Amino acid sequence: MSIMYYTIRLYLGINMNKAIIYIRVSTTQQADEGVSLQAQEKKARAWCELNDYEVGGVHVDAGISGKKINNRPALEQALSECELGSALVVYSLSRLARSTKDTISISEQLQTIGTDLVSVSEKIDTTSAAGKMVFRMLAVMAEFESDIISERTKMGMQHKKAKGERVGSIPFGSQLHADGVDLIPYPIEQEIIQIIRDLERDGLSLNKIANYLNKSEYEARGKKWYPQTIKRILAA
Repeated sequence: MSIMYYTIRLYLGINMNKAIIYIRVSTTQQADEGVSLQAQEKKARAWCELNDYEVGGVHVDAGISGKKINNRPALEQALSECELGSALVVYSLSRLARSTKDTISISEQLQTIGTDLVSVSEKIDTTSAAGKMVFRMLAVMAEFESDIISERTKMGMQHKKAKGERVGSIPFGSQLHADGVDLIPYPIEQEIIQIIRDLERDGLSLNKIANYLNKSEYEARGKKWYPQTIKRILAA
């Protein structure tokens, strides 16, 4: 970016340092509780404040895997808002993507636009040749870590299957039978499901249903009720 570009922006009173924050959690539990989301946003905002960047937007993909970049609407929105001279700020490279190919692809897309990529945890950005080199190395390590976790998860699931135990999460509205295998209805959650369906039929939005439940006596499995949680229950 040229000095003339910055001079023109300064003359027009346009903020030269705009940051777009993108955060993601991959599990239902994390999405429901919101702890990881809050921690990521806090760290990203702290970086922006320290480096004199104005937050232009915060985009969240809750309960969505990072293995594919084409199924994350918040990431697509974040990338669409990136512009010349801005920065895409993420908590870590693993939150941005789970494969080296996708991570590098996003980096190259941002480079074409003229947007810097900042990873708070790894303390790197793509504003320098050294930063680009470290970025590529860490992207490879993030993919390696993802592969190791996936491998351990598969081994754990195979071990449970071999013992005849249930594998996978328990859907909302159900609970595990004493035999450790079968699922049975969970009355309290079944009642909540019915309330959610009734409220939807009455025309309430996901946000309003979540707000209603948060003010009621009905507790969520996580910390609080979120619109995304309501959406999953209705889709089940």
